[in-house]
Amino acid sequence: MSSLLNLLQLTSPGLPLGAYNYSEGLETLVEQQRIGDAAQLGSWLEMELQFGAIAVEGAILVRAYHALTHSDLDTLVYWNHWLTASRDSRELQQQSWQMGNSLLRLLADLLTDLEDISPQLPDLATCRRELAPNCNLAIAYALAVAHWKIPLEDAILGYLHSWSSNLIGAGVKLIPLGQTSGQRLIRQLHPVLEASSQRLLSLGDEDLFACTWGASLASMQHETLYSRLFRS
Repeated sequence: MSSLLNLLQLTSPGLPLGAYNYSEGLETLVEQQRIGDAAQLGSWLEMELQFGAIAVEGAILVRAYHALTHSDLDTLVYWNHWLTASRDSRELQQQSWQMGNSLLRLLADLLTDLEDISPQLPDLATCRRELAPNCNLAIAYALAVAHWKIPLEDAILGYLHSWSSNLIGAGVKLIPLGQTSGQRLIRQLHPVLEASSQRLLSLGDEDLFACTWGASLASMQHETLYSRLFRS
């Protein structure tokens, strides 16, 4: 039960990471009338979950978790750098760093001494020092998952669901959609979320790729939008 409660807290929209500030290029796509209703938003999210940057993030999360459970800080740092290098736009890079650094600071306040001295895991202070100056969100999330003893399979599903819910919330504001339409869309994505999370658990290093050029261009163009509600 405690691991479930930890997962619910970690994926809660109330976690003060600022996720609600970001649309990851969705604001541009709505402005360009490429996404204009719930069906189009659902199709875009489904493609991103299968082939987009969020899928790569999930796969790196798995690797970061295994690196932590084997006390392999060199590998943890490697995947943090790898994830940074994979960002195609400044906004997406800054988003991942801001949320990751915020989560690391929050974990420093939330982790109890008992959780933070597990002999199987590197201590949080050491991880923060090795990951400085910037930690990506997926890496910080893996730290929380490992220290809070959340099952990895549940953690991946929660990560993807949290990402989807945040962008659906952005779509509700931007398109706009009704709140019920947004909730219906989340439920429609359940099979995709389950399938994607299972695939990411067994994805090999040679399969780490993302087809993100459309989302990347939208993110780049977002920097020069005349009027913006979101930071990405």
